[in-house]
Amino acid sequence: YGRTMNEKTNSGLIPAATIILVKDRDDDLEIYMVQRNRQIDFAGGALVFPGGRVETGDASPGVCRRCAPITHREPDIGFYVAAIREVYEECGILLARDRDDAEIVSAARLAGLAAKRRALGDKTLTFSELLEAENLDPACDCLTPFSHWVTPEFMPKRFDTWFFIAAAPEGHTGCHDGCESVDSLWLTPKDALAGAGNGTFKVIFPTRMNIAKMGRFNNLEQARAYCASTPVVRVLPRLAQGPDGPVLRIPAEADYGLTEESISKLSS
Repeated sequence: YGRTMNEKTNSGLIPAATIILVKDRDDDLEIYMVQRNRQIDFAGGALVFPGGRVETGDASPGVCRRCAPITHREPDIGFYVAAIREVYEECGILLARDRDDAEIVSAARLAGLAAKRRALGDKTLTFSELLEAENLDPACDCLTPFSHWVTPEFMPKRFDTWFFIAAAPEGHTGCHDGCESVDSLWLTPKDALAGAGNGTFKVIFPTRMNIAKMGRFNNLEQARAYCASTPVVRVLPRLAQGPDGPVLRIPAEADYGLTEESISKLSS
């Protein structure tokens, strides 16, 4: 893991991870999204899936020994842990099991951890320390790799981001932290795309593409079945000249239903 992360750091890419949290609803599904603080330099004010950058401690020996085994070859375990940690810090949903009974933490237990969540955000407590103190194991096996996007080369700040899908634990409703994220809501993919289309929401290109792909599924089981049968394709959008002006092009094998988007249509 260390070698891989160093390679990505040296390339100028910031490793990051995010989770598309899902709740089944009748014949549809809902996804959890947060609105980023407008003061943040990257995608400020945008509606995004909760997540953030991978930190060195996310793959420390103390954390790794607690992680539930995963069967996917990619990405590295640090991405799974970062996704779980960042989602907990940002929206208070914790994908972790009590080591004593192997159950995902209950809503009541979660409420009792509020002070430690704040300490994580303040950087006065590490995720490893939280896991040890509460005897919790990151539920990495609950995360399914869904997509892998890299920020275009012409952007000044670039991320190498893995998107996972996971079921929101029972009773974990989510609550934005008021710092990095200033609002949060459960939306169907259809409603999220409609809001992006009419200007209610600011949604950047990778987020919109992943919302649209999630909109193909009626429930989480369908989404997981798709992931099991379809390899994740790394998406690095490239600037090109289309017939009507500049476009961003993505590989057809990434299966987003389109291969290019006009720059003029993209949210800034």
